[in-house]
Amino acid sequence: MTDVLSGGSRCVVRYQGGSNAGHTIINSYGKFALHLLPSGVFHPEVLNIIGPGVALNIMQLLQELDALAKRGVTQPRLMISERTQVVMPYHILFDELEESRLGDRKFGSTKQGIAPFYADKYAKLGIQVADLFDEARVRARVSASLEAKQVLLKHLYNHPALEVDVIVRELMLQAEAIRPFVGNTSLVLQEVLADGGEILIEGQLGALRDPDHGIYPYSTSSSTLAGFGAVGAGLPASSIKRVIAVTKSYSSCVGEGPFVTELSGEAADQLRQRGGADGEYGVKTGRPRRVGWFDAVATRYGCTIQGATAVALTNLDVLGYLDEILVCMAYDIQGMQTQQFPASCQLEQAVPVYRIFPGWKCDISGIRTFAELPEAAQYYVTELEAALGVSIDWVSVGPEREQLIKRIRES
Repeated sequence: MTDVLSGGSRCVVRYQGGSNAGHTIINSYGKFALHLLPSGVFHPEVLNIIGPGVALNIMQLLQELDALAKRGVTQPRLMISERTQVVMPYHILFDELEESRLGDRKFGSTKQGIAPFYADKYAKLGIQVADLFDEARVRARVSASLEAKQVLLKHLYNHPALEVDVIVRELMLQAEAIRPFVGNTSLVLQEVLADGGEILIEGQLGALRDPDHGIYPYSTSSSTLAGFGAVGAGLPASSIKRVIAVTKSYSSCVGEGPFVTELSGEAADQLRQRGGADGEYGVKTGRPRRVGWFDAVATRYGCTIQGATAVALTNLDVLGYLDEILVCMAYDIQGMQTQQFPASCQLEQAVPVYRIFPGWKCDISGIRTFAELPEAAQYYVTELEAALGVSIDWVSVGPEREQLIKRIRES
């Protein structure tokens, strides 16, 4: 969706998260996995912005740019906010050490340093991109951040102390590599708004990974909601006019935590192997995704807290092998049925209440209009739309741009 929508945008902005997740994009250049770069990088006329809410892993960003160049992609227009903060090597180290220490109590971290990064950001120990061009300031910021961390490394993790000089020297090299891209992105975005230009703000993870409104503590460490989009991008809240929620026609996730409609065994393996461009495996980690039936309770909740004005339903073609398709329409929690998504402590007790839909038992990946879809597939989509209470305006029947069907409604 972000790839398609970015083609009609002046700017595409990443507003939160870091390299801990990814988007798979298939186009004329081939198949790509983006982790930090905005999805507009395949459109030479689009300005791609990394906003101040992002956790910037500079080496990851440079590697992605290099990978695009090696595959013949025109160098994208890129701008990094001077207020964006930098993921440090010690953030990644502490992420790895803590996940290892937790053992069976781990949260399923991708070990990209995201939680330690945001912990430092809100403890006022972070380093902004603008800081990188003042070596004395960087050295002071790194030293301040490491004061407590060196104690933890020695006494909690039994790990050698870190050398400030080594870290600062590497940061200075990275700073020079990104210097041409750094600037006041908020000012640029304000100018685009004033000129009536279209801006696409690109999310990274789903609503249920939000630390305030998601499945806590199995969440990410920054807000994934559209409401934070304006803050993380550097735009006024009133500038966001449309919110498009993207959801699969079944459920999947990477990481730990309750998953009400999760499948196991052969049923899960079959769905996982058929899902996505190369099956349901994490773009960043390669880990097999957990998969399950569509959860209307969770998805309706996600649409509500996102303020979704439209829905894009993806991967409908994946379900073509099934005789019957189940959809969770309610939860049973200790004998009481509810259609409201509960807090995590209650979610762990939830049992799905299913409705059974007929399958369409055919390949729909070559279909290009909604009217041409099998009746059972159309029925599935319209019933999900009714359950969500939000218009499903797009349906995808495969991972490529031309496999995205825009629904045309009768007036």
